[in-house]
Amino acid sequence: MAVKGKVDSRAVILGGLSGNIMEWYDFAVYGYFAPVISQQFFPSDDPQASLIATFGAFAAGFLVRPLGGVLFGHLGDKIGRKFVMILSGVLMTLPSFLIGILPTFSQIGIWAAVLLIAMRILQGLSVGGEYTTSIIFLAEHAKRDSRGFMASWSSVGAVAGALLGSAVGALFSTMLSDQALHSWGWRAAFVLSLAVGGIAMYLSKKVPEVELDETEKEEFEGTPIMEALKTQKAAMLRVVGIVLAYSVGYYLVFLYITTFLIDIVKVPSSEALDINTISMVVLMVLLPLMAKLSDRFGRKPILLSASLGLFFLSYPLFWMMHHDNAMFILVGQLGFAVFVSAFAGTNPVTMVEAFPSHLRCSAMSFAFNLCFALFGGTTPLVASYLIEHTHNDLSIAYLMMGAAFLSCMALIVHPETARKRLG
Repeated sequence: MAVKGKVDSRAVILGGLSGNIMEWYDFAVYGYFAPVISQQFFPSDDPQASLIATFGAFAAGFLVRPLGGVLFGHLGDKIGRKFVMILSGVLMTLPSFLIGILPTFSQIGIWAAVLLIAMRILQGLSVGGEYTTSIIFLAEHAKRDSRGFMASWSSVGAVAGALLGSAVGALFSTMLSDQALHSWGWRAAFVLSLAVGGIAMYLSKKVPEVELDETEKEEFEGTPIMEALKTQKAAMLRVVGIVLAYSVGYYLVFLYITTFLIDIVKVPSSEALDINTISMVVLMVLLPLMAKLSDRFGRKPILLSASLGLFFLSYPLFWMMHHDNAMFILVGQLGFAVFVSAFAGTNPVTMVEAFPSHLRCSAMSFAFNLCFALFGGTTPLVASYLIEHTHNDLSIAYLMMGAAFLSCMALIVHPETARKRLG
């Protein structure tokens, strides 16, 4: 691999994480304002049914992520990583802004829901390319002994975006009346994405491109995803398994949980968002530290420890969060933050190291986005369904435990790649 232009590590990190801030800000805002959006676009006599429909629209954006991964992965392998980061940023920013100005069900009927779902699908295609490409971009600029640390900044950007969304939600919930929040406050949060996206695209343009060596280009002229499915199938399946606990854990503990606290535990919305914001700050700080540990001790020890921790401690941690006591809730969520940060900090470089460079964007994007489409994006929907049909508020703990168990199994058969030279 070769890098076009002089490499400035700070510019590379800013470029790699900025796009993720935009992408995940929007997804976070949607999750945090889900109770409001459900009333605006999916009105029903049953509030829980409206909420399930809202999370169904959320899941729709994830279901197209593998397609986005194939499309943008192909462009990333053929044209370049930087081009994909900029293009996907544009395709995320515009639909986010449009959601903020969409007419509601009371204004145009069912077409409001149709338009909302269409915007989510466009965003899903965009995220299918942005996140994994930025990971690859960061890792390919890094030295071998700091590759995990560099790649982790993609996750820092994702969490920073979600944190920004959480902070905006907490600020609006605190400063605005319920009437103002329902009439225009939630819209303002989406309209702000235009400014966030503009800054992200500006920073992305400042960083140098990484391209394949000419010899690698001559050796491979086919379709990357088809070649990956032929030669990298086992590695792709292992990546799906490794990412499973992270995909379920992140969306269960840092996105759905605000709805859980507000609707199930009956915590005031401003308090629930404040707790979530604090926990996400801790999560973000831990990410590069966990990645540093993986550079020193290997990827598997960190990821296996996190899997076992989630399997054995999910139930007691959710039990703590099921109390109308802010300190109990915070301690429970901070416990999850430790384990999820191990995955979020170490998974990026683990995925990059699993694939050869000429197929990396396509293979990694498809595997990662397939996992998030099937399991991550559907997590809030499944969680809502489980609680409603089991009549057990803590049934969501078993969802987390199952995901942790499957990730543990995938990690056992996955080779250690910390000392591997990137091809």
